[in-house]
Amino acid sequence: MRILFVAPLWYGSTCLQRMESMKDLVQEVVPVDTDPEDIHRNQRKFFYRAVKKVFGPLDWAGVNKKILQAIRDRNFDLLWIEKGVTIKVETIKAVRRISPRTLIVGYSPDNMTVKHNQTSDFLKGLPYYNIYFTPKSYNVRELKELGCPEVVFIEKAYDPHTHYPMAVTENDRVKFGGPVGFIGDWEQKRAEVMLYLATNGIPVRIWGPNWRRKCKLSHPNLRIEKDGLWGRDYARAICCFDINLGFLRKINRDLQTARSVEIPACGKFMLAERTDEHLQLFEEGKEADFFSTKEELLQKIKYYLTHVEERERIAKAGRQRCLKSGYSNYERLKKMLGIIENLYGKKN
Repeated sequence: MRILFVAPLWYGSTCLQRMESMKDLVQEVVPVDTDPEDIHRNQRKFFYRAVKKVFGPLDWAGVNKKILQAIRDRNFDLLWIEKGVTIKVETIKAVRRISPRTLIVGYSPDNMTVKHNQTSDFLKGLPYYNIYFTPKSYNVRELKELGCPEVVFIEKAYDPHTHYPMAVTENDRVKFGGPVGFIGDWEQKRAEVMLYLATNGIPVRIWGPNWRRKCKLSHPNLRIEKDGLWGRDYARAICCFDINLGFLRKINRDLQTARSVEIPACGKFMLAERTDEHLQLFEEGKEADFFSTKEELLQKIKYYLTHVEERERIAKAGRQRCLKSGYSNYERLKKMLGIIENLYGKKN
């Protein structure tokens, strides 16, 4: 199998991690980067932000031309597009015309049915995908209603080359970690809970974009770092916290996130928001633990900070669950490719 893999491939992105795992499964993977490092770095600048606000995401990297050129030059079994917000419907139609045997597969780690993740190009192109994979269970029906002919729910994954138990030094803990930590973007509800913990005596360290810019809350027990963490630094920070908090993104209606499996895969203790999907991934109190209210969260943090052996036993069991149940990118992708083969194998 030969795959043309179209995605934002900057260092630390789950898209890049999936592509690397895909290479272990198929004959050939040809990358097309929708967000190369120089452009990704410039996205923070005022000009890029202003243009995006007015016109939406633009194809700065010339990806549409690169896709068509690649399809003309080679035979591909799959055109794999991750969060294709800049891929024009004309490009997808042209791929179908130039190479009718090439299946068009979509995937996005985000909720693609909310406006802040959409573009008109994405919506127009949906009916021309053969299949779309989503880690948002509620998106299956919604994406079909938007015109996608086949949509399949696939749960979140971890990268075994990045997320694993790391030996950390005391210097690492000083640099990255502490008793309680959260790694992720700012959101108002998250900030309010963090302040509640801080005012009740819990020291919390936060890594993630937008916290310094948007968070107006402050407390001596809140340590807000100015940067996000990616790749191995992200995984190392997880390994440097005694308790890793797992907040969900309300604007995306999350029931699970990447950190839902990345934290346990690192062999560290996760205390996350309680959802049906989290409870299916990990047994509560044995492989991870969960909370529904800020009061319950505070109570459990106090408990686990003083019950070290129990906390470490749960963390170890969470790691084993990831391995036993096949939560890695490799296993998730293997499942997706199997679904594609079952649906379209005879056609190809």
